Amino acid sequence: MSGASLPDPPGPGLRTLASLLDAAERAERFAAPAADLLIRIFLAQLLSRDAIAALLDWPARLAAIAPVAHWGAMSPEHAAVVQNASEFLLPLLLLLGLFTRPAGAAVLLGGLAALRMHPGQDSGLIPIGLGAWFIAAGAGPLSLDARIARGLATSALPLAPAALRALQRFTAFAQPVALLAIRLGAAWLLVQGRLPEPARMAGAALLALGSATRPTALALLAVSAGAAMMAGAGPTSGWALLLCLLAAFGPGPLSADALAGLALRAPRRRFEAWRRARLATLPHVVIVGGGFGGLAVARGLRAAPCRITLVDQRNYHLFQPLLYQVATAGLSPADIATPIRNLLRDQFNVTVRLARVVGVDTAARRVQLEDGGSLAYDRLVLATGARHAYFGHDAWAPFAPGLKTIEDATDIRSRLLLAFERAEAETDPEKQRAQLTFAVVGGGPTGVELAGAIAELARHGLAGEFRAIDPASARVLLLQAGERLLPAFAPVLSQRAADALRGLGVEVRLEARVMSVSAAGLALADETIACGTVFWAAGVAASAAGAWLGAACDRAGRLQVDARFAVPGMADVFAIGDTAACASPDGTLVPGLAPAAKQGGAYVARRIAAGLTGRPEPGPFQYRHEGDLATIGRRAAVVDFGRLRFTGAAAWWVWGLAHVLFLAGVRNRSAVAVQWFWAYLTYGRGIRLITGTAPGRG
Repeated sequence: MSGASLPDPPGPGLRTLASLLDAAERAERFAAPAADLLIRIFLAQLLSRDAIAALLDWPARLAAIAPVAHWGAMSPEHAAVVQNASEFLLPLLLLLGLFTRPAGAAVLLGGLAALRMHPGQDSGLIPIGLGAWFIAAGAGPLSLDARIARGLATSALPLAPAALRALQRFTAFAQPVALLAIRLGAAWLLVQGRLPEPARMAGAALLALGSATRPTALALLAVSAGAAMMAGAGPTSGWALLLCLLAAFGPGPLSADALAGLALRAPRRRFEAWRRARLATLPHVVIVGGGFGGLAVARGLRAAPCRITLVDQRNYHLFQPLLYQVATAGLSPADIATPIRNLLRDQFNVTVRLARVVGVDTAARRVQLEDGGSLAYDRLVLATGARHAYFGHDAWAPFAPGLKTIEDATDIRSRLLLAFERAEAETDPEKQRAQLTFAVVGGGPTGVELAGAIAELARHGLAGEFRAIDPASARVLLLQAGERLLPAFAPVLSQRAADALRGLGVEVRLEARVMSVSAAGLALADETIACGTVFWAAGVAASAAGAWLGAACDRAGRLQVDARFAVPGMADVFAIGDTAACASPDGTLVPGLAPAAKQGGAYVARRIAAGLTGRPEPGPFQYRHEGDLATIGRRAAVVDFGRLRFTGAAAWWVWGLAHVLFLAGVRNRSAVAVQWFWAYLTYGRGIRLITGTAPGRG
């Protein structure tokens, strides 16, 4: 499409407004569920605080209950117990998001009672507003109500689907009214507050009209936070909850903001049409691979004048550092994988393509796909990751699977669990011992974590579930060809990791080079070990990207690139992550780690953006090492941040927090945190499924 065929470009004012509307929609989609959860948590905290205060001053509670006649035949003591129990139950329901509408009704009634008892005060307005909100809207996606509703909507329970549809219609009507009431109540509280008069009157007017509601609510939150530092000058925490609600959910359709949105609907459609037409004329960046590096490139080009196609043979982004948790039945695959389309759905200039790349024609500047199609590119980024390396012994692969994909993890999980099942059915003691022997080859982070997790599963996760065998008698070996485990870590941390593994019952063998692997087990230089299950964590090789280009590669198959990740002799072709062998200015190779891939992806994005806009390109890439982490068990990990090195329980918490935070998506972070906490308390590993057709099965 030529530039002459483009529609007339919109003015800067419309572009700004469209950007603001897009930002508001993204805020509501992502911030609203989190805000709903936070509001329920803080409201539950406020209510439970009152219940605890009443419990601590029990004589005052009895004195207040005694004159009340509506308790009927109940004694004041029994009535006080019932009331206090209900006051503790209400915060719990709000915290869980269970029966949220009835809980909201109770909060609203409490606010009305407070107004009746103290008619000259406004202390009941905030509970009334929040209670009305929960009655109208219910709980958000991060609640038990939302989880239950998914099943009830299609269930055979009498009246359940009809009741849910009625609630949806009620919400569509009541939520706008509730937002209007909350805005008016917030405006009234603001007028009665102690902020400077110009800020009070302007903020109250904007809230009442529903004009610029989100910026106004955020500004008032900031002002209130400053005022709260002065004794008696700041609004209550309940006031902050009202402002958070308006900032996350907006003013609703009964507002000036909504009217402005309606007025802008047609101009916005014209703007979207212009933006789509313009996008087709921009340079095309093709990214092969949706891992850490590929996503970093795509996100780094969010504001660049280009259109992007991200190609991957799978539709999800995988958090590989936690694959061993799937392999040892600690997590579900869905907990560590997120659809790529979901991660990039708000980036207008990205198209996601599910396809397998089989070659690159650099002369024609096209990426060739397995289905016979191809993609033309102006810039090409190869972020295709790595695969297992058996050091020339690929025949070992069927007997010693590696751990790089979800399919690998579920295969290992099946082999691991099936070994215990076979041992349970085995009557020959020698064969039974072989089935209960597990060997992990490779003493890097993956091998260390996998061996520790297998030992914990055998000694705790499967306890009491078998009759003929004791799972705790399983033998777990960790075989490392080098002189120490975790060679990238400091020697003292390597030793502590080995000690922690031995404390779990793992046999750590150093300088143990594997000579062969077969269905019967494996052979070392001086010993043959009969084992039913062998797992490979000893080495990786790059993908086939080097063969696609016919370019120079190192011994591991990684493309040899310059200090700016460019493939020599190939214009506008870049390789990052495990696909590339890139040397830092000090001569050391950039490691094949997730942080390195993300940093490399962000760097390549800056370089491409600079070339597209005519700005100076960044200097050579400099990797910033952010530290090494590895976990050994439920209370053991090693952390190496350079000058700061530590092990033990504190390191375990740092490791867990880092991995939860780096997961993609709020849902994955929440699910992993909850499952880890539950497993930590109970030793439970609930994803113990034998799937697929494992070797030796019918």
